[in-house]
Amino acid sequence: MSDRFEQLVSGLKARPSVDRLIPESELVEKLRRSEETGNPLRIKLGIDPSAPHLTLGHSIPLKKMRQFQDLGHTGVLVVGDFTRRIGDPSGRSSTRALMTQEDIEKNMSTYVEQAFKILDPERTEIRYNSEWLGKLTFADVISLTAKYTVARMLERDDFAKRFAGNLPISVLEFLYPLAQAYDSVAIHADVELGGADQLFNLLVGRDIQREYGQEPQAIMTVPLLIGTDGVRSMSQTVGNYVGIGESPSEMYGKILSIPDDLLHEYFFQLTDLDMSEADALIASSPRDAKRRLALEIVAHYHDEDLALAAQEEFDRIHIQHARPSDVPQVKIDRELLKDGNVIWVISLLQGSGLVKSRSEAKRLITQGGVRVNEERITSPDLELPFEPPMLIQVGKRSFAEAI
Repeated sequence: MSDRFEQLVSGLKARPSVDRLIPESELVEKLRRSEETGNPLRIKLGIDPSAPHLTLGHSIPLKKMRQFQDLGHTGVLVVGDFTRRIGDPSGRSSTRALMTQEDIEKNMSTYVEQAFKILDPERTEIRYNSEWLGKLTFADVISLTAKYTVARMLERDDFAKRFAGNLPISVLEFLYPLAQAYDSVAIHADVELGGADQLFNLLVGRDIQREYGQEPQAIMTVPLLIGTDGVRSMSQTVGNYVGIGESPSEMYGKILSIPDDLLHEYFFQLTDLDMSEADALIASSPRDAKRRLALEIVAHYHDEDLALAAQEEFDRIHIQHARPSDVPQVKIDRELLKDGNVIWVISLLQGSGLVKSRSEAKRLITQGGVRVNEERITSPDLELPFEPPMLIQVGKRSFAEAI
């Protein structure tokens, strides 16, 4: 018969689901000892500041951290501002591009606010790994690298494939798992959370903690959430993501775009709705299920009124085909106008701020994703009479009124 601490671990594994827990027996004993001593466990989660949004994919380990917090433990959110300068090679077939400190700081600026949509601020530490990694001397780095072998590094699947294929692996990339492992040493992690693709890095953390005389952390990984394209893991780089800090209307529209076969997983991992109710809804009407899912998620990160308003706005635009109720106005630089008061459609799109480059504008037009005054634009060479106000639509959810 299981004791109370084994039951606690079973509850932690339940929902959102856990991919791997290594080793479960150690976590049971850590929880038991924590209660006996009154010292809360330190639950670590690393966040890569490679893009400005935390996504619904991030929300799964964040929710897991919140479950530990609700049991009285301390969540330690480690923002990898230093390690992002290296670039995590997990799951990659080539070396990852490095980021500037300016780009990192820009992305990090809203991380805390977004994380606290899920975490308990009173039981959360926000740490930046530049605090300790930035202070290591070259002698310290040599000492760290001496604690792990190249042979062990090559056990990692992505490194092994690149090595076998004679593809380059930089020494810099070998440092990433060691740096992430040293994070666990620096904050004295008892448990580390991460996505399933982080398993190797988290296991390195256990070994490095032992080398520094610490009790190794337990490891809890969660499944990677498939993105809105229904194919690849949710990623801001790929663009198939829903940001937890995005506006209600943006969140609602993106969630409605997911394939039907993701509905069960999204309900299970991202909401608290009873799954018998969710599955019955999916079986009877995937369209209605998707609308319910979008309402549940938007209400969780904003509130119910804003979720309902987002649904009404979506219906207004995409079902009733009416003009959006709130469209930002953008003043177009008159130097973009040609003789005869006409404007090249590419210049109009760039001037509206809805595209970042001419190539993006041309690609969107070719894909049929641009409308001006509700008329689809079919040629990137088109010149239009400039007659403000002009309603510009890019994709399904981006609008601007050119004046």
